[in-house]
Amino acid sequence: MGKTVGIVIPAYKPNVSRLVSYASSLLHEIDSSEVHIELDDPADEINLNSTSLPAAISVNKESRRRGKGAAITHGFETLDTEYLAFSDADGSTPIESVRDVISGLARTDLCVGSRRHPDAVIEAHQTIFRRLLGDGFAWIARKLLDVQLFDYQCGVKAITREAWQKIRTHLYQPGFAWDLEFVAIAHASGYDITEIPITWHDNAGSTVNPVTTTLELGRTLLQLRFRTHSIGIGQQTYSQETATSLVEQIENNQ
Repeated sequence: MGKTVGIVIPAYKPNVSRLVSYASSLLHEIDSSEVHIELDDPADEINLNSTSLPAAISVNKESRRRGKGAAITHGFETLDTEYLAFSDADGSTPIESVRDVISGLARTDLCVGSRRHPDAVIEAHQTIFRRLLGDGFAWIARKLLDVQLFDYQCGVKAITREAWQKIRTHLYQPGFAWDLEFVAIAHASGYDITEIPITWHDNAGSTVNPVTTTLELGRTLLQLRFRTHSIGIGQQTYSQETATSLVEQIENNQ
């Protein structure tokens, strides 16, 4: 691959044996990789230490649930590599697809893994309810945002360090809406984004609440319409507080 690669795995109440196996595979099968696990609110029975993980895999444990976005951001700030990537702890994205996403950085600034791309391979689907919510959200996001993707929320993405350093101060979302903010802010900042079709296998036991997460994503979409447009036309960016205030005004007038 030629570049140093750092991979963050955000984890909250993970299947420990699956996480250990997945992190170890990422370390051994992706060239020049450094793997870092960000573990939120670890239960007493979770024991990720030097006896269960290779020494080259680092772990940061937090006593509370910060959210996926906050965990990835902290992980990226911990790493000092030329490429930065993350992949969800459940191992739904196989190592080969993670490698494809990272390799795409040779020709672009940000690579987004995609389960909804026409060339993606789905080995095991989500429930029909989750699929309908996901498809509906992706359709709405394409209508409201300038960045046009098949899949905004897939759990594997990679970015160059240069691009990350430029957009990091514009990222506020601590939870699952961070993925959406990540790609929207990068696009508004002028960085090239490439969507990479992946192989994907849904694993049971997700900690994502589909209803509350969808509401969170919808609110973030409205905020991003203001913030990305201000970035795109070269004006002063809206802060999170300003964007939230504008959204609340719209909601109160409906």
